[in-house]
Amino acid sequence: MPATDRAIELATTAAEAASDKIATTITGIDVSGHLPLTDVFLIVSASTERQVGAVVDEIEDRLREEHGVKTIRREGQREGRWVLLDFGDVVVHAQHDEEKDFYDLERLWRDCPHLDLGVVGSQQSDER
Repeated sequence: MPATDRAIELATTAAEAASDKIATTITGIDVSGHLPLTDVFLIVSASTERQVGAVVDEIEDRLREEHGVKTIRREGQREGRWVLLDFGDVVVHAQHDEEKDFYDLERLWRDCPHLDLGVVGSQQSDER
C-alpha cells in the first residue's frame, strides 16, 4: 500500500521548509510497504550543525502552523549532527552532510520508492 495522501502532503510541506532553509539534499522515501509505524522517511542534510538546527526548527514550525501537527518525538538535537523528528505519518532525518554520506540511509531503503516532493534537491521518483 502506498503512502497516504496526508503523509505525502506533510512530507511535501517539510521538504519545502527544508528547501527554504537551504538544505543540501532532500529525499522522500515511501516506506509504507516496509514499516507499519510510518509512511514516509524524509531525509534532509545541511553543511553545518547550525544549519541542521535551522532546518529542523523550520520543519517543526511549518508543520505546526500549516497542518496543526506537533512532533511526537525529537532526538539528537543536542549534537546537531543527526536530528530525528517523528510526526507519526512522516519521520524526518535531518543530518549533517558528513553523517548523510556515512550512513547513506537512501541505500538502506533503496527497495522503497522515492517520492518527488517538488523541491530543488529532492529525488525524482524514478531515481534509485
